Parts: sequence; C-alpha cells; structure tokens
Amino acid sequence: MPVDMIEHMFEYEGMQTAAVLRSSDERGDRGRGDREHIGRNGAARSSSGAGAAGARASDHVGAARAALDRITSLRSRVADMEATRVDTEGLPTADALAPLLPGGAIRAGGTYSVPESVLLAQTMLQAASASGAWCAVVGVPSFGVEAAAAAGIDLERLVLVPDPGDQWLAVTAALADVAQIVLTRPLGRVVPGDVARLSARLRQRGAALVALGAWPGADVTLRVTESRWSGIGQGHGYLTERRVTVTASGRAGAVRPTSTELLLPAADGSVRAAAPAAAVTGGRVLRPVAVAS
Repeated sequence: MPVDMIEHMFEYEGMQTAAVLRSSDERGDRGRGDREHIGRNGAARSSSGAGAAGARASDHVGAARAALDRITSLRSRVADMEATRVDTEGLPTADALAPLLPGGAIRAGGTYSVPESVLLAQTMLQAASASGAWCAVVGVPSFGVEAAAAAGIDLERLVLVPDPGDQWLAVTAALADVAQIVLTRPLGRVVPGDVARLSARLRQRGAALVALGAWPGADVTLRVTESRWSGIGQGHGYLTERRVTVTASGRAGAVRPTSTELLLPAADGSVRAAAPAAAVTGGRVLRPVAVAS
C-alpha cells in the first residue's frame, strides 16, 4: 500500500477522531445545560446524567485511540516492507554461463539449482569472487580448495563450512548476510516456508543462492545433459578435456530451456565455451556412461 494512501488514511482518521471528540464536547455542554436545568428540579437526576455523558465520552476517546494505534502499526509495517531492498542487477558472472542465464548474469536475490556438477557450481562463484566479493560454500566437503584457487576464486574471501550437520539451512541463511553468493548442498527436506524466508533474506542482502542439487522454486536450473571426454588414444594417453552440453530451464517453465556447449574443464583447467563441433579435429572421443563431476 503506498505511503501517500496511508498518510491520507491517517489524516482522515485524525479528522474522525477530532470530530468524535468535538461531538463529545458538544454533548458534554448540552449535558451541563441539562444538569443545570435538572439541578433546579433535583440533584439526584443531575448526577445520573453526568455519569452517563462521561461514560459515552470515555468510550469515544478509547475507540479513537485504538484506531490511531492500528494506523500507526500499519504505517510501521509498510515502512518495514519498503526498507526491503529488491535488487535486480546482475552479479559478476563467468562469460561461459552468460548464454544460459536470463539477462546474461546471476541476479542478486536469485536462486539457482545445479544438480550433481560441483565444477559447474564452482563456476557460478568464479567471476564474483575474482571481482572482490565474498563467497561461501556450505555442506560440500568435496569442494576442492586448490581447484578453486586455480579457477580464480579468492581464498581469502571464501568461507567454507564442509559439515554443518542438521543446521545447514540456518548456516546458509546466516552466511547470506555476509556473502554475495552462497553455494549450499541441501542435506534434508526443504519446506516452502523455509524457502520463502531464505529468498526474502537473499533479496534484502542482495545475495544469490546456488544449490548443489534440487531446490524448490529455483529461478534457473542448470543441468549437464551430455558429456564426453577426449584425449585417450589406442590404449594410451590422458583425459585432456570434457565437452558437455548444459541445459538451463526456468521455474515452472517460465523460461524456455536453453542449451550451450562448454569445456568443463578445458585442457588448461578453465571452463569456457566450446568451439563448434565441426571445428574440433584430432583425438579420439570417448562417451562414458556416467562421469562424476
């Protein structure tokens, strides 16, 4: 509700209150005249009339005060709601992920789901960390510190909580107060009420959440839908790089699924967009049944 409307309600209520009090005074004046008249006819009846008029005036004053209290409480609630900052600007985002995200960037206050791929989730932190933002990782003991440093994540601005136990949600919410991007692995059932409260906190703080796994109502879900390694020859050689197809889908189908091919990782360990398949030459391509990320 707009503040000017609240102000109008408040002023109108004040006028009502003044009218009530003024009406009470007028009735009191009439009561005094009546009492003087009655006083000439009998003191007992005058005393009874004065008591009734005083009770009515007291009732009106009490009702007016209660109305003012309700208006004041409503104004306070509206002020608190307006103090909630809703950021729609994008956070620093790796170039490889830009084609997959609405607006080409991770949105402050947004929630993102990255099932299974730790490396892809780590890439969500990379650009923000390199630009000086604080990042946090909760409940992901397999998160490699050396790999994170090699990817350009600033370890001095990285908070790690490998094993938060059953308090993972409380820890995640607390870290949203200080970190610009929080990567968490859900370690239990997430109820809608918890999701709503955490989302409100993210919007207030201008932070983003990346869930390593399913997350109810995630703004965007990034999945590795195809994967193939290259580098191994006829019984010899080493895995050099992994070419994947990543598909992004929006909440409840709000965003049309989008796919792009990435090197996750490339031969030098980085994550970047893959060259068109027709331009790839040499080397034998293997298609494993399942690959741990």
